[in-house]
Amino acid sequence: MDIYILDLLVIGLLLLAVTLGSGWIGRLPLSYALIYLIVGLLLSPYGFNLIRARPDTAFLERLTEFVVLISLFSCGLKMNRPLRAWAWNSTIRLIGFLMPISIFAIAALGHFFLGMEWGEGLLLGAILAPTDPVLASEVQLADPQDRDELRFGLTSEGGLNDALAFPFVYFGLHWLENDSWESWFGRWVAVDLVWAIAVGLLVGIGVAKGVCWLEQHLRKRSEVDELMEDFVGLSTILLSYSVAELARGYGFLAVFVAGVVMYNSCLSDERSVSRLNFMERLEKLTEIGTILLLGSLLRLEPMLRFAAPALLTAGALLFVIRPLGTWASTLGAPVHPATRWLFGWFGIRGVGSLYYLTYSLGHGLQGAIGERIAWITIITVTISVTLHGVSSTPLMRWYERHIEGRNALEKRLPGRS
Repeated sequence: MDIYILDLLVIGLLLLAVTLGSGWIGRLPLSYALIYLIVGLLLSPYGFNLIRARPDTAFLERLTEFVVLISLFSCGLKMNRPLRAWAWNSTIRLIGFLMPISIFAIAALGHFFLGMEWGEGLLLGAILAPTDPVLASEVQLADPQDRDELRFGLTSEGGLNDALAFPFVYFGLHWLENDSWESWFGRWVAVDLVWAIAVGLLVGIGVAKGVCWLEQHLRKRSEVDELMEDFVGLSTILLSYSVAELARGYGFLAVFVAGVVMYNSCLSDERSVSRLNFMERLEKLTEIGTILLLGSLLRLEPMLRFAAPALLTAGALLFVIRPLGTWASTLGAPVHPATRWLFGWFGIRGVGSLYYLTYSLGHGLQGAIGERIAWITIITVTISVTLHGVSSTPLMRWYERHIEGRNALEKRLPGRS
């Protein structure tokens, strides 16, 4: 029997089940990503053996890249705060302090406990640094009208650290190529840090404003077909990413910034919701394929072989480095202590880490250390999808009941700021 047809049958049944059963799934301690992971495992050689292909690194890199791009733009369209430092306080702390803390803590763990060279450890830290903007929909902003601090911080963090981890990935790859870091450090600062970030910011702003101007100008002459209008967002993603990459900037950053600028500069509430809904549908569809593939790629022998370093890394990252790093990074922040701890727990690892892994494997990460870092990453992502998938629903319900509701009430009371 044709395996391809059976795969289509299973995917069709899965889409039907998660769509029609979304009301029940929403009440269970399960995320959609965890369901896709389990189904992917069932479709692997350990189950019904319906997914037999082993996608190569280039295919996985392009797939995860596209998924992250859609999610980053979606995150940008939810950024409902003025572009002022005080409004982005949580984001600045999570990106400016927590991300470097996480990267260097993982690098130290790799060097002192796993026997890695510093360059290898830094690369592992950079790969695992991004929190996932794709899989964390249960704990992120649902729409631009949501003003909650926890969800805003997690959404903006997921949008930015998928882009800003790139300089550290390049740093690790340069170190693998040449451990005399003094010979390339200056170029890394000038090109991979300053230039690439500046280009990403400028391209994101420029493309978004240009598309908005063109859209508004043409609307005065004739109406755009409503069925085609949502593709303006997709075109903005592709233009921002490609122009930034051609100019040796960070395309991920450009796409996120383009989403932020588009929401703040040129979208009415109605068009903003419509464009965001379209992006989220694309995101959900591509998420299914990516996590199904992840589940189907899991193999018992290498997972057992690398279980010790992977469990040590995942345990340290999820239970020590992220929570303590978040607590230290948010000292003095005007948020409830429970919010700070939830910032620490909801550092979900997923598609962003898989992208950085496949990118590294295609750009110099090879041999035994490449296999080791790959399986540490895959196992860590699998553990994160499982643990966060089980805990996100009950924890967010508790938060909405006891913390978010009280914060909203206090803001409405007279004399409260």
